[in-house]
Amino acid sequence: MTLTSKKPMLAVLSGETRTPPPVWLMRQAGRYLDEYREVRSRAKNFIDFCFSPDLAAEVTLQPIRRFGFDAAILFADILLIPIALGRKVWFVTGEGPRLEPFDPLAFETLTPERAREVLAPVGETLRRVAPELPDETTLIGFAGAPWTVATYMVEGGGSKDRFSARVAAWQHPEAFDGMLDRIADATAEYLVMQAEAGAEVLKIFDSWAEGLPEPLFERVVIRPTRRIVDTVRAAGVTVPIIGFPRGAGAFYARYARETGVTAVALDTGMDPAWAQSMLPEGMPVQGHLDPAALRAGGAALRSETQRLLDSWSGRPHIFNLGHGITPDVPVAHVHELLACIRGRA
Repeated sequence: MTLTSKKPMLAVLSGETRTPPPVWLMRQAGRYLDEYREVRSRAKNFIDFCFSPDLAAEVTLQPIRRFGFDAAILFADILLIPIALGRKVWFVTGEGPRLEPFDPLAFETLTPERAREVLAPVGETLRRVAPELPDETTLIGFAGAPWTVATYMVEGGGSKDRFSARVAAWQHPEAFDGMLDRIADATAEYLVMQAEAGAEVLKIFDSWAEGLPEPLFERVVIRPTRRIVDTVRAAGVTVPIIGFPRGAGAFYARYARETGVTAVALDTGMDPAWAQSMLPEGMPVQGHLDPAALRAGGAALRSETQRLLDSWSGRPHIFNLGHGITPDVPVAHVHELLACIRGRA
């Protein structure tokens, strides 16, 4: 039996079409699970949680035990990279991440060489998870894309429209691109380390790719993502890479063609008919159920799930959400979703 025939997600990422498709959910290890909240309470803060391999490994495994998803995704956070670059990051309860705002003109102070050393606990988490997974379950590693990480660094936290980051990208293009390159190099080193530690798939999250004009999208999304993929491949890593430029709209097609990713994860707003016609033929896709439909449950969840299953019939497809699962989702709704996908409802 081949590896891909044992692991449905790897089979799809190699170009096979599976019925039913493999399924996992972004943020599947999270606050909607009682067992997650219990483990989270043991860490003094969120950063400590991410850097504690015993705790991070446990919550990575929890949704596999409960639901039998086809993939486990490493429990970590996209803002570990700024820490590896020498920046201070902290989380405020109820408000989210905070960082000391960074001036792109000081990009040469960023130190990508430290990434592997600083982020070594994440590799240990993967090494602990891998032998605990069922034979058919794929282990996913991930990182944030340079543009998304840069917006947090420049803005000092989350931002509705990333305006300060966009101003900086236009106003100081050489410095801003230099900052993106430093982030990309640290991210590539991080992903190589994850693959060496047992990750069988890598995912690049560009959560703030929406709302960019074409020249900026090329500079801050496509170019640094391609730099990461090229660097990871040059290091000898051959595992599939999924790119998720959330909100990219029509630029999804360029992203799929030009970054070198193996597959694209689609957001909630993507029209399947358009994507079927514009994405490279045979390229695997992941997504893209509305998390609100999962929260609603019932007929809405069942009809939307079936619509997406029908829409992607005939193309390699991994079922997922168009964004992360929300903390208020009833566990019963996740079971209902899996029953719909796997033909037991």
